[in-house]
Amino acid sequence: MLPTELLMFRVKGGVIEPKRLKGTTNNLKLAGTLIEVFEQHIGRRRFELNEELAALEAGRTDFKVVRGLAHLLSQRCEFEAGGDVPPHQVRERIFALAQGHPPSRRRTKELLEDVARSLHPDRHLAVEEVAAALYADLEDQQTLVTFDPLTPEELIHRFDLAQAQGVLYRAYSLTITARRNEPARYKQLLKYTKLFGLMVTVEGDPKFGFTLTMDGPTSLFASTTRYGLAMAKFLPALLHVTKWDLTAAIKPRKDLAWVDPKDDEWQYGLTSEDGYVSHYKAPEEHDSALETGFTERFAKLDTPWTLEREVDLVPVPGGVILPDFRLEHEDGRSVLVEIVGYWRPEYLRKKFDLLRKSGRTDVIVCVSERLNLEKAGVDPSDFGERVVWFKGVLNPKEVLELAERVAVAEAG
Repeated sequence: MLPTELLMFRVKGGVIEPKRLKGTTNNLKLAGTLIEVFEQHIGRRRFELNEELAALEAGRTDFKVVRGLAHLLSQRCEFEAGGDVPPHQVRERIFALAQGHPPSRRRTKELLEDVARSLHPDRHLAVEEVAAALYADLEDQQTLVTFDPLTPEELIHRFDLAQAQGVLYRAYSLTITARRNEPARYKQLLKYTKLFGLMVTVEGDPKFGFTLTMDGPTSLFASTTRYGLAMAKFLPALLHVTKWDLTAAIKPRKDLAWVDPKDDEWQYGLTSEDGYVSHYKAPEEHDSALETGFTERFAKLDTPWTLEREVDLVPVPGGVILPDFRLEHEDGRSVLVEIVGYWRPEYLRKKFDLLRKSGRTDVIVCVSERLNLEKAGVDPSDFGERVVWFKGVLNPKEVLELAERVAVAEAG
């Protein structure tokens, strides 16, 4: 992401719009030049890189763009103190030997020679190496050792997304409408809300979509922006979900001279059609070989039921359930399917507790006989006859038979 001073945006009618770079020849050329600069400075010190970057932005009206692109590239670098001699050891020796002697150029050279011999008596260590190592761990003296480059197109995409993320730094509420269309990526979405500590309220259904509302503590404590930073980090995960809309309430930047002092809130909106590109890894289609095998066996059946992956979000007190599958009959009936094949006691207790709290009677629970539910403190009788037991392989025919009975009971 980008620091606040490198964010570029405008506000029109209370709506904030972040800066975006077009993939023009000039912009791609600039991105390519910056990438080359970083590649050419591998093995050289940071201050040399900074000097060349400063020369590139000199006289440019778009210097913030140059700095922003360079900042994103710097996040893909690794800097280390150069040389074979630890800088702190060099300083300790020099300061110890220098005590009691008046400073002079001749004395400095003698001192460096003494330190060189004492540090490496078995091999010749040049005075220049000792002098270079003296402050080699200071930031501007560190050496660029690795750089993971991007293509110019990727760098521009990353810049655009970073600007969009930056708008959310001061967000205190976020509302996402995720509509049904392609197989959803809800599980990763919820994974990242938990990872970044976002408090989520879920409403809706799989037919028309789900609304996720995230309210941060800035609504109560105006000086806090930590929750906005969490929302910003969450944004790239959202990009893996198809067909969505986002609206956010933003606390205005009162420190900017051009901001209307009467503004007490800005609005920010994004949609899945805006063309932002995520750099987060796309989620796998299935979580386990168990689920993959179940899907493959189901596909071979001739049945009026359709199997869909993770299209339902079920809100419960203290969390959200995302069932593994949804079975929908051609007549409109539907049943949710949750496969429990993971053995850790903490996981089992939490999973069954959330299922019980949901109060949903249209959920089939498929449980491996290999699990020691009694040891985990779980009583599957809470789910009555809505349990399918399996050993190594989950038989889709048994699940369909139970789905028919559950769907009839729900309809009745």
